[in-house]
Amino acid sequence: MEKSHHFFFCNLSSNIRLDLSHNNLGVILPQCLSKLSDLEVLSLQNNNFHGILPNMEQNRLRAIDVSYNQLEGQVPRSLSNCTMLEILLLGNNRFYDIFPSCLGKLPRLRVLSLQSNGFHGAIGKPESSLNFPKLQIIDVSFNNFIGRLPYEHFQSWTSMKVANLTFDKNNAYMVAVTSNPSPYFNYFEDGISYSLEMTNKGIKTLYEKIQDHLIAVDLLSNKFEGEISEVIRNLKGLHLLNISNNILTGPIPSSLGNLTELESLDLSQNGLSREIPQQLLQLTFLAFFNASNNHLTGPIPQGKQSSTFENDSYLGNMGLCGTPLTMKCKISKTMTQPPLNSKQGEGSSFPSKSDWVVIMMGYRSGLIIGFVIGNSLTIRKLGRFLKNFGRKQ
Repeated sequence: MEKSHHFFFCNLSSNIRLDLSHNNLGVILPQCLSKLSDLEVLSLQNNNFHGILPNMEQNRLRAIDVSYNQLEGQVPRSLSNCTMLEILLLGNNRFYDIFPSCLGKLPRLRVLSLQSNGFHGAIGKPESSLNFPKLQIIDVSFNNFIGRLPYEHFQSWTSMKVANLTFDKNNAYMVAVTSNPSPYFNYFEDGISYSLEMTNKGIKTLYEKIQDHLIAVDLLSNKFEGEISEVIRNLKGLHLLNISNNILTGPIPSSLGNLTELESLDLSQNGLSREIPQQLLQLTFLAFFNASNNHLTGPIPQGKQSSTFENDSYLGNMGLCGTPLTMKCKISKTMTQPPLNSKQGEGSSFPSKSDWVVIMMGYRSGLIIGFVIGNSLTIRKLGRFLKNFGRKQ
């Protein structure tokens, strides 16, 4: 059986696209794939291919998807010679390797997925000043990377630093598939449309019809440690940032408020401390926020955005208080009691007892009005998020 498969692979000629996905082909991946010089798209996902990925040096290759197989060993360094490569999906295999920094010199690489493998070690400094210049999506979730977050790389990911000012927020750039998901490529004369499984709202979801303007960084479930550097504010084009389930410590940087395109931010299951910065209220497109299971303290910032987030976004932080948590924030005496004034009388400008009653009534009315407005914003924001980020089909 393996011979027939080898024969089929090795005798293709003038082939531009090879798609054998979802066929349960439990054979060793033939090394002769490297000889298909005209290959532009290689799609082998969701089979049982095992062995190693062959050396690929084809200059015409634009997309490779070998996800959901049993491939092992290292990522071939020869891939760095595939200068036309735009999409590289290696997720859900058994690769055991360090971060393949050599891929950073690929001038057109937009999407890199290494999720759910055995990648390990620290993500070191870029090999050159030209480092993933076109990268828009990187997913290294569910691996064993250690050390600091890759700040040197953050500084060189040029395509993530610019917000898409022409992007129409009313057009969905990701459509979630919840029934019988299957990754795929679609081929067009002017580009490649593809699907990709990503973790959003804490759930692995397959998204199809991902367009060119999505910008995402997923570092979920590794062993990154240390503080979140202010350098992250340079990634102004980000729509999705997931650094959940690591060993990060220190405060949430206020500079995250500069990432005004963010629609999903997951900081949960780390060791983050201090207060949640008020600057996060500047993220007017933020539809999902999770800071649960950290060591955060103080009042939860209250504003348009915070009113859309539920209790689960903050659970597991014993020091947090305020809406939507049941723990109320303590008000200091200087805020609740008027200062003594020995000259208080009819002509005094300080409120009398009856005045305080009126003020408190107005304050409570304001809370009720604020609650109604907040719920209205929740409904509108949820509708916007389902349309723009993960509309169910």
